[in-house]
Amino acid sequence: MASIKTGHWHKHPAVRSGDQLTFGERAADVMRNGMGSWIFVGAFFGVMILWAGINTIYLSRVVNGNEFDPFPYILLNLFLSMLAGVQAAALLIAAKRQDAISSELALHDDHLLTKNTDLTAEIHDFAKEAAVRTELLELLCMKAGIPQDQINAVLAKAGLELSDSAHIKQIEDRGSGQ
Repeated sequence: MASIKTGHWHKHPAVRSGDQLTFGERAADVMRNGMGSWIFVGAFFGVMILWAGINTIYLSRVVNGNEFDPFPYILLNLFLSMLAGVQAAALLIAAKRQDAISSELALHDDHLLTKNTDLTAEIHDFAKEAAVRTELLELLCMKAGIPQDQINAVLAKAGLELSDSAHIKQIEDRGSGQ
């Protein structure tokens, strides 16, 4: 289906598009994108100017007063009134479709936020557990009498840094106190 697409929301994984949409939803998207464009505005003014020009200048002056729709342009006003009625309904349909897209995006964002919050809490728990285990290992190494430079070498090989000296001192104090 050839349609006018503006923006990139139709590529978003949370927004239904293409064959997932009903005929009415696709029509609302095309209508919204068409009627909400500068091309539509320019074409609309072009038709109005052309209508007035043909009726006023060409038909009245060139064809000796045989205007199709004389000056207050009653037929043109009728068409514009009908267009306004249809356009109001079209704008409501397009707004309803935009609300549906916004709702789909909001639900997707909420799902991602919940998932990210859960993952962040899980990472935080892992970090706390790793800190406790590291502290326990340092205590065990001290109690086992493993030299500090050997502990430093193992940590350096693993790409880890030794805790600051105040922290090491606390561990040594706890180790000697038990």
